[in-house]
Amino acid sequence: MYETVYEPAEDTYLLLDALESDRLQLQEQTPTICVEIGSGSGCVSAFLAQVLDPHHALILSTDINPAANMATQETTASNKCDGCASDQIRTRFAQAMDVRLCGKIDVLLFNPPYVVTPTEEIDATAEASAWAGGRHGREVLDILLPNVASMLAPRGRFYLVVIEQNKPEDIIALLKGDGLDGERVLSRKAGREHLSILRFIKA
Repeated sequence: MYETVYEPAEDTYLLLDALESDRLQLQEQTPTICVEIGSGSGCVSAFLAQVLDPHHALILSTDINPAANMATQETTASNKCDGCASDQIRTRFAQAMDVRLCGKIDVLLFNPPYVVTPTEEIDATAEASAWAGGRHGREVLDILLPNVASMLAPRGRFYLVVIEQNKPEDIIALLKGDGLDGERVLSRKAGREHLSILRFIKA
């Protein structure tokens, strides 16, 4: 059933490490609405649920793949995240919730399909939707980026997984123009990929 779901890999673990490094800051922020876009197996949402106060945080996990929605639900349940309110929603990005969540997201997470591929490979299969990113590995991500600032609450955080081919410094500069202060907080070499986590905070 879960053959089409993106399994945790080095990019996943790097994102987990970034959240762990920011554990105290996240807890002090006491987020109420958190969204993971493209939750895949659900391990990132499950980890965030364990980091945050279950009495305050609502964690919404989205994925276009229905198998990923089911996997996320099972992962959060098996990791004893029942005390934290959570829901899994089948949608691309957060489109089904755009209006209701506008300006209200305290923590936004995205491990996008970042691999450089021909455009036609994007969404060619359920598996490809998890990794095929088109030109510069940015075609999917670039749909979301113009909306990030309006989605975040004041002091809201956006954690993004990128590789060097995605032009991280350009992304930081782009979102700076939307009022988001960004920086590269973690980097790691994984085979041929140079992975990084970018963290943005809304002013």
